[in-house]
Amino acid sequence: MQKLIRGLHQFQANVFSSQKELFQRLAIGQNPDALFITCSDSRINPNLITQTGPGDLFIIRNAGNIIPSYGAVQGGEAGTIEFAVAGLGVKDIIVCGHSHCGAMKGLLQREKLAESMPALAAFLGHAEATRRIVRDNYKELQGAALETVTVEENVLVQIENLRTHPAVASALARGQINLHGWVYKIETGEIFCFDPEQSQFVLLADAPRALPNGPRLTNITPI
Repeated sequence: MQKLIRGLHQFQANVFSSQKELFQRLAIGQNPDALFITCSDSRINPNLITQTGPGDLFIIRNAGNIIPSYGAVQGGEAGTIEFAVAGLGVKDIIVCGHSHCGAMKGLLQREKLAESMPALAAFLGHAEATRRIVRDNYKELQGAALETVTVEENVLVQIENLRTHPAVASALARGQINLHGWVYKIETGEIFCFDPEQSQFVLLADAPRALPNGPRLTNITPI
């Protein structure tokens, strides 16, 4: 706690004092550029990796960057998505998975996980499609390669779940929103995005059109 308290003092003394006008504008309202959906993992900092500031991103975080299909659960994700799209009018939604994801490792051993973390195991049930896609299509993979492809496929599955949310479906029908699938590689700082033209995750800098709005694709090559 002392580390956090020291940080608060530094923020108030140095950061806030030098950006008072920004925070005064933010007090009036918000106009974020994107809805950023990512994992709760403490190693992921959306504003840091995108070099954005207060007011730029509307963020959803949970274990495994999971978005339950609309109506599957009465949780905060649906309301937050609805507010971001219908209320704030965001034009882009990013689902960002990451390397070394503990939730995805747990998904691959969900029955075992249920013994010690039943609530988490139940929540990971909303990624059951991910588990089955990986089980049925990547039988040859093991270890790190299996974990990587699970992270990648889960990003695509959660994008499909996003499409079931009425506010998102309506915005997509009007061509007013784009869906992006990203994977952040912790050890290199690289961002990989899904390129539908190549049916693969590629370095973001190499993908001019990284919008997974086409058909679902499996059997991707792990990064």
